Amino acid sequence: MTTPSDQGLQRAKCKSHSALLHISDSDSHTEEDDGSEPESDKETEPNKAPQTQSDFSIQCPAAFTARSEDSSGQTKLRTDGDLHIHSVIECDCVVITCQFSNDGSLLAVGLYDGSIKVHSTDSGELTQTLRDSSNVLPALPVTGLRFTQSGQSHCLLLATYASGSVRCWYVWGGQCLWWLREASDDGEDEIGVQRQTLSLAISPSGKRAVTCGSDAAIYLYDLTSQQRLQICRASSSRTVMDGHRFRVFAVNFHPERETEFISGGWDNTIQFWDTRQEHAIRKIFGPHVCGEALQIDSSVNQILSGSWRKYNTLEVWDYDSCKKVYGVPEDQNGGGYIYTCHWFGKDHIIAAGGQENMLRVIDRHSLKV
Repeated sequence: MTTPSDQGLQRAKCKSHSALLHISDSDSHTEEDDGSEPESDKETEPNKAPQTQSDFSIQCPAAFTARSEDSSGQTKLRTDGDLHIHSVIECDCVVITCQFSNDGSLLAVGLYDGSIKVHSTDSGELTQTLRDSSNVLPALPVTGLRFTQSGQSHCLLLATYASGSVRCWYVWGGQCLWWLREASDDGEDEIGVQRQTLSLAISPSGKRAVTCGSDAAIYLYDLTSQQRLQICRASSSRTVMDGHRFRVFAVNFHPERETEFISGGWDNTIQFWDTRQEHAIRKIFGPHVCGEALQIDSSVNQILSGSWRKYNTLEVWDYDSCKKVYGVPEDQNGGGYIYTCHWFGKDHIIAAGGQENMLRVIDRHSLKV
C-alpha cells in the first residue's frame, strides 16, 4: 500500500476526469487579543513577469486500482442512493484539486501538469485554460485553488503550486496578474529542498490569504499589496507544541472571524492561530490530515476533520473548547483514508478517500451514508 509519506504532495491523486454530482433529495441544499499588524516582510516580493521553474521534481505515485473500466480505460462511475451523475468533465491529465466559484457557475480544476482548466457548471464546457506558457521546463502540479474578487468585482483565482509559487489569475482574461515565489527563511525546508506550497485560504473580508506547505510554516499575505505580513510557526520550545512540526496540508479561516484560522497536517494536530501572533494559541491532538480535510461550520461553530487512516477518519470538534463532539461511524463498504471532506449545507457531510476510490454523502443527523 502506498502511504502519504510515499506519495509526498500527491494526496489527492485521481483519474483524469472530474464528475459533477447531483443529490435528488428535495430537502438538501448547498451553502455558501488587541494588537497591531506586523510590518510587511520584504523577503517575498510580488512579480509581474513569468517565472522559471525550480530544478526539482515530484514523483507521481501509482494510480489507485480501478473497480471497473470501460473500453477506453476510464473508471466506470457508479452511484448508490439518491445521488446521480450530472456530468463528467474529461481533463486529459491527473486532477489534483478543484474548486467551485463563489456563485457556483464555474469549476476550476488544477492539474498535475501545472495548468488550470475552468469549466462552466451548466454546460461542462471549457471556458478558459490558465497556464504559464513562458516556462521552458515542465510545470509542477497545481496544489490549491480559491476564487475571490477584485475591487472592481472581477473574478480572480488564487492558485498554489508544488514549485513553491502563488499566482493570481484574472479568470476571464486568462492573465496572471501577479505571482510570488515562497521560500523558507534559509531557502530550504526541513528535508533540504525548497518549500512546496500545498494549500491556501482567504479571509472572510477577502483582504488576507494564508498558504501552507512542506516546511511546517504558514505564510500570511496582504492581497492588496501582495506583501507577506507574517510567518506563523512553532516556537523553538521543546516542551510546548505551539505550531506544526511537519508538512501542513489544510488551512481554513473561521468564516466569521477575520483574524482566526486553523490548520492541519502530518503531525496529528489541528492548530489554532491568530494572525496577530506568530505562534499557535491552542491545538487539538488526533487528526492526521493529508489533504483539504479541515472545514468550519460557523452556524454551529464546529470543525469537521478527515484523517488518512483506517479508523476514526471523520470527526467533529467544538471550535472554542477543542472538545470532540462526535465521530462519524465507519462505513462497512469502506471509505476510510480520507483525503478531503466538506460540510454540505445544514444536513450533509461529503467525504472522499483513496482506499476505495469512494465519495460518500453522509446525513449529519443520523450519520448514515
